Amino acid sequence: MNTGRTVGAGVARATEVGSRKVRTYRVEGLTCMDCAGRIEAAVGRLAGIHSCEVNHSNGMLTLEAYSADLDIAPVAQIVAETGHRLVVPTAARSGDSGIVGFLSFLLDSTDTMLALIAGVLTAVGLMLGWGGAPPVIRLAAYAAAIVIGGIPVARHAVQEVWVAHSLGINTLMVIAVAGAALIGEWAEAAVVVVLFALGEGLEGYAADKARGALEGLLRLVPPTAWRIELTGALTQVPVEALEIGDRILIRPGDRVSVDGTVVSGRSAVDQAAITGESIPADKGPGDEVFAGTINTFGALEVEIRRRAEDNTLNRMVALVREAQARQAPIQRFVDRFARIYTPVVTLVAVLVAGGPPLLFGNPFWGPAGWLMRALQLLVIACPCALVISTPVSVVSALAQAAARGVLVKGGHTLETLGDIEVFAFDKTGTLTEGRPVVTDVLEVCDDGSHIHQGLDYAAAVEARSSHPLARALVAEAAARQAAVYPAEDVVVLSGHGVIGRVDGQQVTVASHPFFDAQVAHSERVCIEAQQLAADGKTVMLVCHDEHVCSILAVADTPRAEAGAALRGLRALGGIRTVMLTGDGAVVARAIGDAVDVDEVRAELLPEDKVATVRQLSETGHAVAMVGDGINDAPALAQAAVGIAMGGAGADQALETADIVLMGDDLMQLPWLVRLSRRTRRVIGVNIAFALAVKALVFGLALLGVATLWMAIAADVGASLLVILNGMRLRR
Repeated sequence: MNTGRTVGAGVARATEVGSRKVRTYRVEGLTCMDCAGRIEAAVGRLAGIHSCEVNHSNGMLTLEAYSADLDIAPVAQIVAETGHRLVVPTAARSGDSGIVGFLSFLLDSTDTMLALIAGVLTAVGLMLGWGGAPPVIRLAAYAAAIVIGGIPVARHAVQEVWVAHSLGINTLMVIAVAGAALIGEWAEAAVVVVLFALGEGLEGYAADKARGALEGLLRLVPPTAWRIELTGALTQVPVEALEIGDRILIRPGDRVSVDGTVVSGRSAVDQAAITGESIPADKGPGDEVFAGTINTFGALEVEIRRRAEDNTLNRMVALVREAQARQAPIQRFVDRFARIYTPVVTLVAVLVAGGPPLLFGNPFWGPAGWLMRALQLLVIACPCALVISTPVSVVSALAQAAARGVLVKGGHTLETLGDIEVFAFDKTGTLTEGRPVVTDVLEVCDDGSHIHQGLDYAAAVEARSSHPLARALVAEAAARQAAVYPAEDVVVLSGHGVIGRVDGQQVTVASHPFFDAQVAHSERVCIEAQQLAADGKTVMLVCHDEHVCSILAVADTPRAEAGAALRGLRALGGIRTVMLTGDGAVVARAIGDAVDVDEVRAELLPEDKVATVRQLSETGHAVAMVGDGINDAPALAQAAVGIAMGGAGADQALETADIVLMGDDLMQLPWLVRLSRRTRRVIGVNIAFALAVKALVFGLALLGVATLWMAIAADVGASLLVILNGMRLRR
């Protein structure tokens, strides 16, 4: 059957499971469990298919095939017969929005085109009635509308009963329309067919728009790149043709097409699509760039380090899609409830139809008869608004987080985040920059016979060391454009410092305790060194020959946004912050005071951090652990929610944590908690509204003041309103 829709070429993702191939596709317009169940059952029966799973939350179809060369056409045909389209995520619809986009959506499908024709015929029948045309002509227009618009509904009902072995909304609609026609309510039956078909189409269109943020991210990656050949010539090639190790040219204004490392050139790159950072990041040789980001002013030569299908943006989208497929607890409850709710309401409708006429002699036929009231209850039994209320909100929230450079791996994580009472932070690289810098250079030399050069001398001997403190001294000297001296006879003083000859003088760079034991110095030097140590800094003294000439202080400085982020968390109410570190108590307390953390736990080994998170959890608190996703993996796993920093450059962070801050921005944490709480409020409102609408129309139906078209309009309207309310989370 030709539905007027085409299948996207290729698969979104293909992996091996033993000898079987797993493929993932997107099903456009999918909104409800019934549709997903019909597709799942029919595709699962195809030859060569081991298993099939269709998730109505994210609109994805995942199948396991016995062979890698599976013909996808039969799968596409089954999906088309349900009124949907099998596409790949990279082939997302990018046309008009609003009314124009919806009309284009309707005209792109045979099922919805039939609904439009049925709508015209119904309008003709109504106008003929107003014009006083003979009843037989009006009846013919309504009957034609019912048959034409009801073809897809009847086909889907057969699939529900014979393929999926379930009682779905299409089956209920067929019964309701047939019953209305049977008692002579042809106009009402035609209106129900049209409203139902158009409502289903509009729900599918709105749901696709809710999921569209991820497809928008994928469209950021250009399809081609300028490859630099061995001869130096430039060749424009598809990104799929690029291999690891190839070099490409990223011109000013171009979007980066692959993940790679800058080989030459300097520029600033707008990484908002990946990290959420609003300010372009400076890039030079050795720095990483990511597909989908924008090069601003300078040409960059980049060496590819990941193939196109494995770039960071693709992995982000894949992880978010997997997260959308993981149902939140409230969503699992709603799905289970809906599976029970529909047959129960159907049974109630049967009792309503037969009970009063049999027991009390009330009328069975006619517009006010109990059969019509039962048919109205069948329409009300549709659980669409209830079922779609949760997934559309979760999908919108996860997509919005991804657009801000935050990966949240599932509705369960998003829901749990709103309950967190303790945020535990690793210090190094999380609350601090993760690299020591020189904070103080004090000149204390009493020998006035020469030019003071303490930092210069220290950098000369420390240049032979790879210790982080040594690198900090060398970097500070370079930043101050200090004189460069060669060092000789450099010897490391294990655990204390380093000694060597610079410019003919013996230079020692070591800790204050070493100088107390080995090198004479004044009381003033001791006081200055002790004061710096009390501030939580690592203190080093420098002497040339026997003269102490400089006191250098080095510290791992707090992140600029750390204090504001922690205060933002506390301002949300009911949240306490704890810093976990292996540093000594003095250094830890100094950093803790600087970032305004509630509690500091110092001198912890990695296993102690895990035990601390466990102990905090055992006190009845929901704990989130924030770390770098690599060294802190055990503690992240122990927490109710593990949050990793630096996902844009660390493969491990993308895999180990429940939430990944791609841009290392701690200010995302208060925003995330607010998003979690807001999502839960929206879901609660959606569920309450869906049930309230059903209860209202249910009551009106029992009282005999409802109509069949009112019931279907209420159901479609409720579905659309909960979708639109959930979509607000994308803003």
